[in-house]
Amino acid sequence: MNYATDSSQESDIRALKIAVGVYILIFVMKLAVYFMTGVMAIFAEALHTLSDIFVSGFLLVAVIYSRRQADVVHMFGYGRAQNVAALVAATLFISFTSFELYREAIPKLFAPEEVSYQNLNLALGVLIISMFIAGVPLINMLRQKKHGAAARAQLTELFNDELGLIAALIGTVFIIQGEYIADPIASIVVATIIAYNAIGLFRENLSFLLGRSPGPELLKNVENIALSVQGVIGVHEIRAEYIGPDIIHLGMHIDVLKGTSIEEAARIAEEVRMRVHESIKGGYCFIHMDAAAVP
Repeated sequence: MNYATDSSQESDIRALKIAVGVYILIFVMKLAVYFMTGVMAIFAEALHTLSDIFVSGFLLVAVIYSRRQADVVHMFGYGRAQNVAALVAATLFISFTSFELYREAIPKLFAPEEVSYQNLNLALGVLIISMFIAGVPLINMLRQKKHGAAARAQLTELFNDELGLIAALIGTVFIIQGEYIADPIASIVVATIIAYNAIGLFRENLSFLLGRSPGPELLKNVENIALSVQGVIGVHEIRAEYIGPDIIHLGMHIDVLKGTSIEEAARIAEEVRMRVHESIKGGYCFIHMDAAAVP
């Protein structure tokens, strides 16, 4: 039985919708300013935001899809769809945004003064405004206590946005002062920030897809809960893995005294199951009775 609530996912969906709307607005602003100024760091940020639009839309679809109920094809539900989406998002961050920025910026390190800049004060203004606008969904998501994998991926990208905007802002300030090499350097900094966070996101979600354990502390807590039920004299072979955001698939063997009736053993197992569900708040718990312990 799945005891997970939908409140966290509803918050994630709302936050992702806000993020997509904000990204569209920021992308239009950045692209327009790039054509008016010629600052490549602004173009880098525009590309960054364009990838955000596609990725955030993809994550939003994944969150909605992951709410599907378990069926004969996926008997533990579709919660891992969020991890898959985050994994794909991380790949896109690395392969599309980061790689393209490196490819554009590195050659310009060797010819920084060949670029013509104009309306640089406008570039500064748009970067500052973008930082404030991008901060709205970031603050909204930080106020949430828990996030699914897709929302965590979005949160990572919102941090990327702010760091990238800061790098572009600093680069533009140096360009105004005549340090034209600051433009490709700022673009490379943005690309590096994206790549670093994307690699971390990739590793985290790959771990979940491979069957990540909730950790020894939770397993010890489950063992203590089971042993607190009257009639349980031993607990062993506890196995658990995440199968979705805050959803755990858990199984264990419990021992009861010899001579315990099948009916009493079933009652004990059900009480263990209910107490475990109350503790972990979401997931599937399977209790196995040791055949040697129950005649």
